[in-house]
Amino acid sequence: MDLLTGKTGLILNIANDRSIAAHIANHAVKNGAKCGFGFLPMDNPEKSQRRVRKAMEEFGFADGWLHPIDVSKDDQIEQFFAAAAKQFGTIDFLVHSLAFADRAFLQKDPGVFTSTTRAAFAQALDISAYSLIALSRAAAGLMPNGGSIIALTYLGGEKVVPGYNVMGVAKSALESTARYLAFDLGPRKIRVNTISAGPVRTLSAMAVGGIDEMFAHVERKAPLHRNIDGDEVGKTAVYLLSDLSSGVTGENVHADSGFSIVGL
Repeated sequence: MDLLTGKTGLILNIANDRSIAAHIANHAVKNGAKCGFGFLPMDNPEKSQRRVRKAMEEFGFADGWLHPIDVSKDDQIEQFFAAAAKQFGTIDFLVHSLAFADRAFLQKDPGVFTSTTRAAFAQALDISAYSLIALSRAAAGLMPNGGSIIALTYLGGEKVVPGYNVMGVAKSALESTARYLAFDLGPRKIRVNTISAGPVRTLSAMAVGGIDEMFAHVERKAPLHRNIDGDEVGKTAVYLLSDLSSGVTGENVHADSGFSIVGL
């Protein structure tokens, strides 16, 4: 397939082979895109890079351009995009697939959300939502001919999902941010959309309290009577990054086996 042939994009952040970002990258590359990738350096940048390279090898794009970036630091965002500009010149798309919240506040126990500290709230909103503004601002400068920006969200941004807590608030902010960016960047022919993926067994998802119950509940309740996998999110992303969705912006596309449409 060649839905993204001739297009260049940046995908942030791959953590390991389970990352939704890795599945999106896999389908983007298979559809002809030239991609650059971001990763969080963590406490041991070399170890982090080796883990990411291993994931890239497993998906078959080990030779892709890779650069560290901590989206909570403006200087690292600036360095990342300066390096990307030097490597690619211009880009056609950006994938925001990253989030963080202190796992101490992602538990199902009553009162956990109420106990969210100011610092934990600010950190979750900064990394999970504000980062989309900062990254989009930088990416827009490399999109002279327009482009597509997508971010990954979850139903917890629309409805209360026990245990998701402050991350749900952050995802709600992310979805609203995407709509305002879609309006702001529309005159520059840059589209901004979000994908609300069903629960996938990623590193970050496993930090959410009661995650196994979520998987079981989705399987029982969703119209398709199954959970999704990262591969399906990757295919949805290709649609939103390609010209097939040229008239779509400011939307939140659900890839969740239909779970979000069902009431009690």
